[in-house]
Amino acid sequence: MPLLERAGENCYRLRRRGKMRVEALVYLNRELHRSFTEEEALQQLIDAASLPGVAEPVIGMPDLHTGFGLPIGGVMAMDAAGGAVSAGAVGMDINCGVRLLRTNLEARKLDKPLLRRLINAIVKRVPSGVGQKSKHAPLVQRHFRDFVERGVPFLLELGFGRPEDLQQIEENGFMPGADLAAATREAVERGAQLSTIGGGNHFIELGYVAGTPEPEAARAMGLEEGSLTVLIHTGSRGFGHQICTDFSGLMLKAAAKHKLVIPSPGLAAVPIQSPEGRRYLAAMACAVNFAFCNRQWITDDVRKAFIEVLGGKETDYDLSLVYDVAHNIAKFEEIGGRRLLIHRKGATRALPPGHPGNPAVYRTLGHPIIIPGSMGTASYVITAGKNVEQTFHSVNHGAGRVLSRRAARREIGVEQFQQAMGEILLLGRSLKTYLDEAPQAYKNIDAVVDTFAEIGFTRKVARLLPLAVIKGEGGES
Repeated sequence: MPLLERAGENCYRLRRRGKMRVEALVYLNRELHRSFTEEEALQQLIDAASLPGVAEPVIGMPDLHTGFGLPIGGVMAMDAAGGAVSAGAVGMDINCGVRLLRTNLEARKLDKPLLRRLINAIVKRVPSGVGQKSKHAPLVQRHFRDFVERGVPFLLELGFGRPEDLQQIEENGFMPGADLAAATREAVERGAQLSTIGGGNHFIELGYVAGTPEPEAARAMGLEEGSLTVLIHTGSRGFGHQICTDFSGLMLKAAAKHKLVIPSPGLAAVPIQSPEGRRYLAAMACAVNFAFCNRQWITDDVRKAFIEVLGGKETDYDLSLVYDVAHNIAKFEEIGGRRLLIHRKGATRALPPGHPGNPAVYRTLGHPIIIPGSMGTASYVITAGKNVEQTFHSVNHGAGRVLSRRAARREIGVEQFQQAMGEILLLGRSLKTYLDEAPQAYKNIDAVVDTFAEIGFTRKVARLLPLAVIKGEGGES
Protein backbone atom coordinates (compact mmCIF):
# COMPACT_ATOMS: atom_id res chain seq x y z
CA MET A 1 0.00 0.00 0.00
CA PRO A 2 1.29 3.52 -0.75
CA LEU A 3 2.69 4.93 2.48
CA LEU A 4 0.34 7.20 4.41
CA GLU A 5 2.38 9.52 6.64
CA ARG A 6 0.74 11.31 9.52
CA ALA A 7 0.42 15.01 8.60
CA GLY A 8 -1.64 16.22 11.56
CA GLU A 9 -4.69 15.27 13.57
CA ASN A 10 -6.95 13.03 11.44
CA CYS A 11 -4.83 13.86 8.38
CA TYR A 12 -2.39 11.68 6.40
CA ARG A 13 -0.09 12.56 3.54
CA LEU A 14 0.88 10.81 0.32
CA ARG A 15 4.18 12.53 -0.53
CA ARG A 16 5.07 13.41 -4.10
CA ARG A 17 6.79 10.58 -5.90
CA GLY A 18 7.13 9.32 -9.43
CA LYS A 19 4.97 11.37 -11.80
CA MET A 20 3.01 13.14 -9.03
CA ARG A 21 2.95 16.92 -9.51
CA VAL A 22 1.42 17.60 -6.07
CA GLU A 23 0.95 15.68 -2.84
CA ALA A 24 -2.32 14.12 -1.66
CA LEU A 25 -3.96 14.30 1.76
CA VAL A 26 -6.37 11.75 3.20
CA TYR A 27 -8.59 12.56 6.21
CA LEU A 28 -9.27 9.67 8.60
CA ASN A 29 -9.85 9.52 12.33
CA ARG A 30 -8.21 6.80 14.43
CA GLU A 31 -11.00 4.29 13.95
CA LEU A 32 -11.06 4.71 10.17
CA HIS A 33 -7.26 4.67 9.90
CA ARG A 34 -7.00 1.40 11.85
CA SER A 35 -9.34 -0.36 9.41
CA PHE A 36 -8.24 1.40 6.21
CA THR A 37 -7.40 -0.99 3.34
CA GLU A 38 -8.23 1.12 0.26
CA GLU A 39 -4.98 0.60 -1.64
CA GLU A 40 -6.58 1.06 -5.06
CA ALA A 41 -8.26 4.30 -3.96
CA LEU A 42 -4.88 5.67 -2.83
CA GLN A 43 -3.40 4.81 -6.22
CA GLN A 44 -6.27 6.70 -7.84
CA LEU A 45 -5.39 9.77 -5.73
CA ILE A 46 -1.76 9.41 -6.89
CA ASP A 47 -2.97 9.25 -10.49
CA ALA A 48 -5.05 12.41 -10.02
CA ALA A 49 -2.03 14.17 -8.49
CA SER A 50 -0.14 13.40 -11.73
CA LEU A 51 -2.43 15.33 -14.09
CA PRO A 52 -1.25 18.67 -15.54
CA GLY A 53 -2.62 21.82 -13.94
CA VAL A 54 -3.66 20.10 -10.71
CA ALA A 55 -3.63 22.26 -7.59
CA GLU A 56 -2.11 21.06 -4.32
CA PRO A 57 -3.28 18.93 -2.64
CA VAL A 58 -5.53 16.22 -4.05
CA ILE A 59 -7.92 15.28 -1.24
CA GLY A 60 -9.26 11.95 0.01
CA MET A 61 -12.38 12.17 2.17
CA PRO A 62 -13.13 10.00 5.24
CA ASP A 63 -15.58 7.96 3.13
CA LEU A 64 -12.90 7.27 0.49
CA HIS A 65 -13.28 4.13 -1.60
CA THR A 66 -12.37 2.95 -5.10
CA GLY A 67 -14.28 4.46 -8.00
CA PHE A 68 -13.93 4.97 -11.76
CA GLY A 69 -10.83 7.12 -12.31
CA LEU A 70 -10.97 9.36 -9.25
CA PRO A 71 -11.99 7.51 -6.08
CA ILE A 72 -15.38 8.13 -4.55
CA GLY A 73 -14.65 10.59 -1.78
CA GLY A 74 -12.06 12.36 -3.96
CA VAL A 75 -11.55 16.09 -4.57
CA MET A 76 -9.33 17.37 -7.37
CA ALA A 77 -8.84 21.10 -7.98
CA MET A 78 -7.56 22.32 -11.33
CA ASP A 79 -6.20 25.72 -12.32
CA ALA A 80 -9.03 27.29 -14.32
CA ALA A 81 -6.71 28.70 -16.97
CA GLY A 82 -4.15 25.94 -17.49
CA GLY A 83 -5.67 22.84 -15.95
CA ALA A 84 -7.61 19.87 -17.24
CA VAL A 85 -11.17 18.62 -16.85
CA SER A 86 -11.94 14.93 -16.42
CA ALA A 87 -15.35 13.32 -16.86
CA GLY A 88 -14.25 10.38 -14.70
CA ALA A 89 -13.27 12.76 -11.90
CA VAL A 90 -16.88 13.95 -11.76
CA GLY A 91 -18.35 10.48 -12.07
CA MET A 92 -21.09 8.54 -13.78
CA ASP A 93 -24.02 9.88 -11.75
CA ILE A 94 -23.51 13.58 -12.36
CA ASN A 95 -25.05 15.66 -9.54
CA CYS A 96 -26.05 12.66 -7.52
CA GLY A 97 -27.17 14.58 -4.44
CA VAL A 98 -29.43 14.68 -1.45
CA ARG A 99 -32.10 17.03 -0.15
CA LEU A 100 -33.83 17.28 3.19
CA LEU A 101 -37.44 18.27 3.85
CA ARG A 102 -38.64 19.14 7.32
CA THR A 103 -42.15 18.70 8.73
CA ASN A 104 -44.07 19.89 11.78
CA LEU A 105 -45.29 16.34 12.47
CA GLU A 106 -44.22 14.49 15.61
CA ALA A 107 -42.71 11.24 14.38
CA ARG A 108 -43.82 9.29 17.45
CA LYS A 109 -47.45 9.93 16.53
CA LEU A 110 -47.09 8.13 13.18
CA ASP A 111 -47.60 4.42 13.67
CA LYS A 112 -46.35 1.79 11.21
CA PRO A 113 -49.61 1.46 9.27
CA LEU A 114 -49.62 5.23 8.66
CA LEU A 115 -45.94 5.22 7.67
CA ARG A 116 -46.66 2.39 5.26
CA ARG A 117 -49.55 4.34 3.72
CA LEU A 118 -47.24 7.33 3.25
CA ILE A 119 -44.48 5.37 1.54
CA ASN A 120 -47.03 3.54 -0.62
CA ALA A 121 -48.47 6.90 -1.71
CA ILE A 122 -44.97 8.11 -2.59
CA VAL A 123 -44.10 4.95 -4.53
CA LYS A 124 -47.32 5.32 -6.52
CA ARG A 125 -45.96 8.64 -7.81
CA VAL A 126 -42.18 8.08 -7.88
CA PRO A 127 -40.88 5.05 -9.82
CA SER A 128 -37.82 3.38 -8.28
CA GLY A 129 -35.32 0.90 -9.68
CA VAL A 130 -32.87 0.70 -12.57
CA GLY A 131 -34.37 1.65 -15.95
CA GLN A 132 -37.69 2.93 -14.60
CA LYS A 133 -39.31 5.69 -16.68
CA SER A 134 -41.04 8.87 -15.51
CA LYS A 135 -44.75 8.99 -14.78
CA HIS A 136 -44.66 12.50 -16.26
CA ALA A 137 -43.41 11.24 -19.64
CA PRO A 138 -45.43 13.62 -21.90
CA LEU A 139 -44.15 16.68 -20.02
CA VAL A 140 -40.60 15.35 -19.96
CA GLN A 141 -40.63 14.79 -23.71
CA ARG A 142 -42.24 18.14 -24.49
CA HIS A 143 -39.96 20.27 -22.31
CA PHE A 144 -36.75 18.23 -22.00
CA ARG A 145 -34.47 20.95 -23.39
CA ASP A 146 -35.92 23.52 -20.98
CA PHE A 147 -35.48 21.19 -18.00
CA VAL A 148 -31.81 20.53 -18.69
CA GLU A 149 -30.86 24.02 -19.88
CA ARG A 150 -32.96 26.08 -17.43
CA GLY A 151 -33.17 23.82 -14.39
CA VAL A 152 -35.51 24.14 -11.42
CA PRO A 153 -36.63 27.71 -12.24
CA PHE A 154 -38.36 26.31 -15.34
CA LEU A 155 -39.91 23.46 -13.36
CA LEU A 156 -41.36 26.04 -10.97
CA GLU A 157 -42.87 27.87 -13.94
CA LEU A 158 -44.83 24.68 -14.61
CA GLY A 159 -46.08 24.67 -11.00
CA PHE A 160 -43.91 21.91 -9.50
CA GLY A 161 -42.75 23.38 -6.22
CA ARG A 162 -42.67 26.58 -4.23
CA PRO A 163 -40.81 29.77 -5.24
CA GLU A 164 -38.89 29.72 -1.95
CA ASP A 165 -37.45 26.30 -2.82
CA LEU A 166 -34.90 27.95 -5.13
CA GLN A 167 -32.84 29.61 -2.40
CA GLN A 168 -32.58 26.27 -0.59
CA ILE A 169 -30.85 24.50 -3.50
CA GLU A 170 -27.14 24.61 -4.35
CA GLU A 171 -26.65 26.81 -7.43
CA ASN A 172 -30.29 27.92 -6.89
CA GLY A 173 -31.24 24.79 -8.82
CA PHE A 174 -29.63 25.98 -12.05
CA MET A 175 -26.10 25.62 -13.42
CA PRO A 176 -25.45 28.10 -16.26
CA GLY A 177 -23.72 27.16 -19.47
CA ALA A 178 -25.86 24.10 -20.19
CA ASP A 179 -26.30 23.29 -23.87
CA LEU A 180 -28.17 20.15 -24.88
CA ALA A 181 -26.44 20.22 -28.27
CA ALA A 182 -23.26 19.17 -26.43
CA ALA A 183 -24.82 15.84 -25.40
CA THR A 184 -25.08 12.82 -27.67
CA ARG A 185 -28.30 11.41 -29.04
CA GLU A 186 -27.80 8.34 -26.83
CA ALA A 187 -27.73 10.54 -23.73
CA VAL A 188 -30.89 12.40 -24.73
CA GLU A 189 -32.69 9.11 -25.34
CA ARG A 190 -31.95 8.15 -21.72
CA GLY A 191 -33.56 11.34 -20.40
CA ALA A 192 -36.96 9.70 -19.92
CA GLN A 193 -36.03 8.86 -16.32
CA LEU A 194 -36.71 12.36 -14.98
CA SER A 195 -38.64 12.17 -11.66
CA THR A 196 -37.43 8.67 -10.68
CA ILE A 197 -35.00 7.59 -7.95
CA GLY A 198 -33.26 4.66 -9.64
CA GLY A 199 -31.50 1.86 -7.76
CA GLY A 200 -28.29 1.27 -5.82
CA ASN A 201 -27.73 3.68 -2.96
CA HIS A 202 -30.52 6.03 -4.03
CA PHE A 203 -33.53 6.30 -1.73
CA ILE A 204 -36.39 8.24 -0.23
CA GLU A 205 -36.38 8.01 3.54
CA LEU A 206 -38.89 9.04 6.19
CA GLY A 207 -37.04 9.62 9.45
CA TYR A 208 -36.93 11.89 12.43
CA VAL A 209 -34.64 14.33 14.23
CA ALA A 210 -33.05 12.17 16.94
CA GLY A 211 -30.75 14.82 18.38
CA THR A 212 -29.57 18.39 17.91
CA PRO A 213 -25.95 18.85 19.08
CA GLU A 214 -26.22 22.50 17.94
CA PRO A 215 -29.79 23.40 18.97
CA GLU A 216 -29.61 27.03 17.86
CA ALA A 217 -28.40 26.12 14.37
CA ALA A 218 -30.98 23.33 14.17
CA ARG A 219 -33.76 25.79 15.02
CA ALA A 220 -32.49 28.14 12.30
CA MET A 221 -32.97 25.27 9.86
CA GLY A 222 -36.42 24.47 11.27
CA LEU A 223 -35.31 21.09 12.62
CA GLU A 224 -37.13 20.32 15.84
CA GLU A 225 -36.16 17.29 17.88
CA GLY A 226 -38.60 14.43 17.33
CA SER A 227 -40.04 15.88 14.12
CA LEU A 228 -40.55 13.81 10.98
CA THR A 229 -38.09 14.41 8.11
CA VAL A 230 -37.82 13.34 4.47
CA LEU A 231 -34.51 12.63 2.71
CA ILE A 232 -34.37 12.31 -1.10
CA HIS A 233 -31.17 10.92 -2.64
CA THR A 234 -30.87 10.55 -6.40
CA GLY A 235 -29.13 12.13 -9.38
CA SER A 236 -29.12 12.45 -13.17
CA ARG A 237 -29.93 8.79 -13.80
CA GLY A 238 -29.10 7.28 -17.22
CA PHE A 239 -28.77 10.73 -18.80
CA GLY A 240 -25.76 11.68 -16.65
CA HIS A 241 -24.31 8.17 -16.86
CA GLN A 242 -24.32 8.31 -20.64
CA ILE A 243 -22.68 11.76 -20.68
CA CYS A 244 -19.85 10.47 -18.49
CA THR A 245 -19.45 7.37 -20.66
CA ASP A 246 -19.46 9.38 -23.90
CA PHE A 247 -16.96 11.98 -22.74
CA SER A 248 -14.61 9.56 -20.98
CA GLY A 249 -14.15 7.87 -24.35
CA LEU A 250 -13.87 11.16 -26.22
CA MET A 251 -11.31 12.54 -23.73
CA LEU A 252 -9.20 9.40 -23.90
CA LYS A 253 -8.90 9.80 -27.68
CA ALA A 254 -8.40 13.58 -27.54
CA ALA A 255 -5.71 13.53 -24.82
CA ALA A 256 -2.98 12.52 -27.25
CA LYS A 257 -3.88 15.39 -29.58
CA HIS A 258 -3.44 17.77 -26.63
CA LYS A 259 -0.21 16.02 -25.57
CA LEU A 260 -1.65 15.00 -22.20
CA VAL A 261 -0.26 11.90 -20.51
CA ILE A 262 -3.20 10.10 -18.90
CA PRO A 263 -2.33 7.94 -15.84
CA SER A 264 -5.42 5.72 -16.20
CA PRO A 265 -8.33 5.46 -18.68
CA GLY A 266 -10.81 6.41 -15.93
CA LEU A 267 -8.99 9.74 -15.50
CA ALA A 268 -9.04 10.65 -19.19
CA ALA A 269 -8.86 14.44 -19.37
CA VAL A 270 -8.52 17.36 -21.77
CA PRO A 271 -7.61 21.02 -21.23
CA ILE A 272 -10.50 22.95 -19.68
CA GLN A 273 -10.35 25.55 -22.44
CA SER A 274 -10.20 23.03 -25.30
CA PRO A 275 -13.25 22.45 -27.53
CA GLU A 276 -13.71 19.01 -25.93
CA GLY A 277 -13.40 20.48 -22.45
CA ARG A 278 -15.92 23.23 -23.08
CA ARG A 279 -18.31 20.75 -24.68
CA TYR A 280 -18.09 18.41 -21.68
CA LEU A 281 -18.81 21.24 -19.24
CA ALA A 282 -21.88 22.25 -21.31
CA ALA A 283 -23.16 18.66 -21.32
CA MET A 284 -22.31 18.17 -17.63
CA ALA A 285 -24.30 21.29 -16.76
CA CYS A 286 -27.30 19.73 -18.53
CA ALA A 287 -26.98 16.65 -16.31
CA VAL A 288 -26.58 18.85 -13.23
CA ASN A 289 -29.82 20.66 -14.07
CA PHE A 290 -31.55 17.35 -14.85
CA ALA A 291 -30.65 16.08 -11.36
CA PHE A 292 -31.82 19.25 -9.61
CA CYS A 293 -35.12 18.97 -11.52
CA ASN A 294 -35.30 15.29 -10.66
CA ARG A 295 -35.12 15.92 -6.91
CA GLN A 296 -37.45 18.93 -7.20
CA TRP A 297 -40.11 16.96 -9.09
CA ILE A 298 -39.86 14.11 -6.57
CA THR A 299 -40.30 16.68 -3.80
CA ASP A 300 -43.53 17.85 -5.39
CA ASP A 301 -44.70 14.24 -5.62
CA VAL A 302 -43.81 13.63 -1.97
CA ARG A 303 -45.77 16.69 -0.91
CA LYS A 304 -48.80 15.45 -2.89
CA ALA A 305 -48.47 12.02 -1.26
CA PHE A 306 -48.75 13.62 2.19
CA ILE A 307 -51.96 15.37 1.12
CA GLU A 308 -53.41 12.11 -0.20
CA VAL A 309 -52.78 10.30 3.08
CA LEU A 310 -53.23 13.05 5.66
CA GLY A 311 -55.63 15.42 3.87
CA GLY A 312 -55.55 19.22 3.96
CA LYS A 313 -52.86 21.32 2.22
CA GLU A 314 -49.20 20.46 1.90
CA THR A 315 -48.22 23.52 3.96
CA ASP A 316 -50.28 22.12 6.86
CA TYR A 317 -47.35 19.76 7.41
CA ASP A 318 -44.65 22.34 6.58
CA LEU A 319 -42.69 20.12 4.12
CA SER A 320 -40.28 22.98 3.48
CA LEU A 321 -36.97 22.31 1.79
CA VAL A 322 -34.10 22.65 4.27
CA TYR A 323 -31.41 22.31 1.59
CA ASP A 324 -30.28 20.37 -1.47
CA VAL A 325 -26.59 19.57 -2.05
CA ALA A 326 -24.75 18.06 -5.03
CA HIS A 327 -22.13 15.31 -4.78
CA ASN A 328 -20.65 14.56 -8.22
CA ILE A 329 -19.92 17.85 -9.94
CA ALA A 330 -17.21 20.16 -11.31
CA LYS A 331 -17.54 23.88 -10.55
CA PHE A 332 -15.46 27.01 -10.98
CA GLU A 333 -14.78 28.56 -7.58
CA GLU A 334 -12.51 31.23 -6.10
CA ILE A 335 -10.46 29.71 -3.26
CA GLY A 336 -7.33 31.18 -1.70
CA GLY A 337 -7.13 33.89 -4.35
CA ARG A 338 -7.16 31.39 -7.24
CA ARG A 339 -9.86 30.51 -9.75
CA LEU A 340 -10.14 26.75 -9.75
CA LEU A 341 -12.28 24.07 -11.32
CA ILE A 342 -13.15 21.86 -8.34
CA HIS A 343 -13.97 18.25 -9.21
CA ARG A 344 -15.96 16.77 -6.32
CA LYS A 345 -16.68 13.08 -6.71
CA GLY A 346 -18.55 11.65 -3.75
CA ALA A 347 -17.85 14.91 -1.94
CA THR A 348 -20.03 17.81 -0.85
CA ARG A 349 -19.50 21.57 -1.09
CA ALA A 350 -19.03 23.06 2.38
CA LEU A 351 -19.12 26.85 2.73
CA PRO A 352 -18.33 28.40 6.15
CA PRO A 353 -20.36 31.19 7.80
CA GLY A 354 -20.11 34.50 5.97
CA HIS A 355 -19.01 32.99 2.66
CA PRO A 356 -20.73 34.91 -0.17
CA GLY A 357 -21.64 31.65 -1.92
CA ASN A 358 -24.09 30.80 0.84
CA PRO A 359 -27.77 31.56 0.17
CA ALA A 360 -28.96 34.65 2.04
CA VAL A 361 -31.03 32.60 4.49
CA TYR A 362 -27.89 30.73 5.61
CA ARG A 363 -25.27 33.48 5.14
CA THR A 364 -24.37 33.80 8.83
CA LEU A 365 -24.70 30.10 9.63
CA GLY A 366 -23.21 28.43 6.57
CA HIS A 367 -25.43 26.30 4.37
CA PRO A 368 -26.61 22.91 5.68
CA ILE A 369 -24.51 19.93 4.59
CA ILE A 370 -26.53 16.71 4.50
CA ILE A 371 -24.59 13.49 5.06
CA PRO A 372 -26.73 10.36 4.58
CA GLY A 373 -25.70 7.12 6.23
CA SER A 374 -26.82 3.68 5.10
CA MET A 375 -30.52 2.79 5.12
CA GLY A 376 -30.24 1.34 8.63
CA THR A 377 -28.10 3.99 10.30
CA ALA A 378 -28.07 7.67 11.21
CA SER A 379 -27.68 10.58 8.82
CA TYR A 380 -26.32 13.99 9.79
CA VAL A 381 -26.88 17.65 9.09
CA ILE A 382 -23.68 19.60 9.63
CA THR A 383 -22.19 23.01 8.84
CA ALA A 384 -18.65 24.00 7.86
CA GLY A 385 -16.00 25.88 9.82
CA LYS A 386 -13.40 28.24 8.36
CA ASN A 387 -10.65 25.56 8.23
CA VAL A 388 -12.58 23.71 5.51
CA GLU A 389 -10.82 25.92 2.97
CA GLN A 390 -7.94 23.43 3.37
CA THR A 391 -10.08 20.82 1.57
CA PHE A 392 -11.20 23.27 -1.14
CA HIS A 393 -14.46 23.85 0.76
CA SER A 394 -15.34 20.16 0.58
CA VAL A 395 -16.40 17.41 2.99
CA ASN A 396 -17.54 13.80 2.64
CA HIS A 397 -20.87 12.90 1.02
CA GLY A 398 -21.92 9.83 3.01
CA ALA A 399 -20.63 6.84 4.95
CA GLY A 400 -18.67 5.19 2.14
CA ARG A 401 -18.57 1.51 1.31
CA VAL A 402 -16.37 -1.09 3.02
CA LEU A 403 -17.71 -3.95 0.90
CA SER A 404 -18.22 -3.93 -2.85
CA ARG A 405 -21.70 -4.84 -4.05
CA ARG A 406 -20.55 -8.29 -5.04
CA ALA A 407 -18.80 -8.87 -1.70
CA ALA A 408 -21.83 -7.64 0.24
CA ARG A 409 -24.12 -10.06 -1.59
CA ARG A 410 -21.66 -12.86 -0.89
CA GLU A 411 -20.92 -12.10 2.78
CA ILE A 412 -24.17 -10.70 4.24
CA GLY A 413 -27.14 -12.96 4.83
CA VAL A 414 -30.82 -12.01 4.92
CA GLU A 415 -30.99 -12.65 8.67
CA GLN A 416 -28.02 -10.36 9.34
CA PHE A 417 -29.62 -7.72 7.16
CA GLN A 418 -32.92 -7.97 9.05
CA GLN A 419 -31.12 -7.60 12.37
CA ALA A 420 -29.34 -4.47 11.17
CA MET A 421 -32.57 -2.92 9.93
CA GLY A 422 -34.49 -3.60 13.13
CA GLU A 423 -37.93 -1.97 13.08
CA ILE A 424 -37.23 0.19 10.01
CA LEU A 425 -39.82 -0.32 7.26
CA LEU A 426 -38.36 -1.25 3.87
CA LEU A 427 -40.64 -1.29 0.89
CA GLY A 428 -39.68 -4.08 -1.48
CA ARG A 429 -40.56 -7.55 -2.62
CA SER A 430 -37.48 -9.42 -1.40
CA LEU A 431 -34.89 -8.47 1.22
CA LYS A 432 -32.32 -10.47 -0.73
CA THR A 433 -32.52 -7.84 -3.47
CA TYR A 434 -31.06 -5.20 -1.13
CA LEU A 435 -28.16 -7.11 0.46
CA ASP A 436 -25.63 -5.01 -1.47
CA GLU A 437 -27.06 -1.96 0.32
CA ALA A 438 -27.14 -3.51 3.81
CA PRO A 439 -25.79 -1.31 6.63
CA GLN A 440 -22.89 -3.76 7.08
CA ALA A 441 -21.61 -2.83 3.61
CA TYR A 442 -20.86 0.72 4.78
CA LYS A 443 -18.40 2.42 7.09
CA ASN A 444 -19.40 3.67 10.53
CA ILE A 445 -21.18 6.95 9.74
CA ASP A 446 -20.33 8.36 13.17
CA ALA A 447 -16.59 7.81 12.63
CA VAL A 448 -16.81 9.33 9.15
CA VAL A 449 -18.63 12.46 10.36
CA ASP A 450 -16.43 12.76 13.46
CA THR A 451 -13.27 12.88 11.33
CA PHE A 452 -13.86 16.50 10.32
CA ALA A 453 -15.84 17.49 13.43
CA GLU A 454 -12.93 16.51 15.70
CA ILE A 455 -10.58 18.94 13.95
CA GLY A 456 -13.01 21.84 13.68
CA PHE A 457 -13.67 21.61 9.95
CA THR A 458 -17.37 20.96 10.61
CA ARG A 459 -20.00 21.14 13.35
CA LYS A 460 -22.73 18.55 13.86
CA VAL A 461 -26.13 20.27 13.89
CA ALA A 462 -28.68 17.44 13.84
CA ARG A 463 -28.75 13.65 13.85
CA LEU A 464 -31.49 11.91 11.87
CA LEU A 465 -32.66 8.31 12.23
CA PRO A 466 -34.67 6.33 9.64
CA LEU A 467 -38.22 5.05 10.12
CA ALA A 468 -39.14 3.89 6.60
CA VAL A 469 -37.05 3.56 3.43
CA ILE A 470 -37.94 3.37 -0.26
CA LYS A 471 -35.19 1.85 -2.40
CA GLY A 472 -35.26 0.67 -5.97
CA GLU A 473 -33.89 -2.61 -7.24
CA GLY A 474 -30.66 -2.69 -9.20
CA GLY A 475 -27.01 -1.89 -8.65
CA GLU A 476 -26.62 1.79 -9.53
CA SER A 477 -24.41 3.97 -7.39
